[in-house]
Amino acid sequence: MQHFDADATRDALPFDRLIPALRELFASGCEVPPRHVHTLPGADGDSATLLIMPAWLPGRFLGIKTVSVFPGNAARGLPGLHATYTLYDAATGRPLAQMDGDQITARRTVAASALAASSLARRDATRLLVVGAGRVAALLPAAYRAVRPIQRVEVWARRPAQAEALAARWRDDGLDAAATTDLAGAVAAADVVSCATLATAPLLQGAWLRPGSHLDLIGSFTPQMREADDACFSGARVYVDTDEALRKSGDLLSPVARGAWDAGMLCGTLAGLSRGDVAGRQTEGERTVFKSVGTALEDLAAAMLVWEMRQRGAEEALKRR
Repeated sequence: MQHFDADATRDALPFDRLIPALRELFASGCEVPPRHVHTLPGADGDSATLLIMPAWLPGRFLGIKTVSVFPGNAARGLPGLHATYTLYDAATGRPLAQMDGDQITARRTVAASALAASSLARRDATRLLVVGAGRVAALLPAAYRAVRPIQRVEVWARRPAQAEALAARWRDDGLDAAATTDLAGAVAAADVVSCATLATAPLLQGAWLRPGSHLDLIGSFTPQMREADDACFSGARVYVDTDEALRKSGDLLSPVARGAWDAGMLCGTLAGLSRGDVAGRQTEGERTVFKSVGTALEDLAAAMLVWEMRQRGAEEALKRR
């Protein structure tokens, strides 16, 4: 069985390859049973979550990801999410590879957001606001720049020092980036707002979003989590990664429960967008919203790409001998 550490997994998942790989598998489909979700007691009384996420292509590949989500880790200076991924030969059950699940999760998550934005964000979108300063948030500009001409990036976080540090990292990478403490003003100026937090109460208000903007909501993968208020969905074209978001995300369950939004108003999923079965953005002035909760299909697409890149590298090495 091969082992891919964090660096090897990351290097095999450039966004110019990962985003098309996601589009291809969303369009063709694979077997994705419901994820297993378990609540665990964390340190200091915090509640933690364990996710077990399998997916397979019959006769080809089987993958299983395990994820631990400990929101209290932020106060300890640790990532809130850790994951491992195991890829198998689906014809024989033989384990093929152990991969860094953190890299797979973070990179496939932002790649899915970028895939959605390729259909939903305005083609001339140049200003990106990132809400959050964790592992996923840090990757958002690179993913979005693979599909839209992003020129200016701002970042807001509950802890301003974290936002400042992340903006400095982006500047070191050559981006025009800055931290902000004015969330409402930054939202109003952004073409794309991408929120990647573990918030349990809304951070974003729909009244701040300007016409023509695209809102990307990455957190809120349980009913208890929320990043956006009800007004963010009112009057917008709303899309999800999978229909599971309608059952899992507090961002959607809360406005539905209060009658502020109806699931029948959903415009489509990533599979529909990838196949061309549903339309994306229709006008320059409309608002769009993409809500993701993650799916094991994305993990499998990323893991298959890692394996494919490894196989390709081995073949090229043999040719050079």
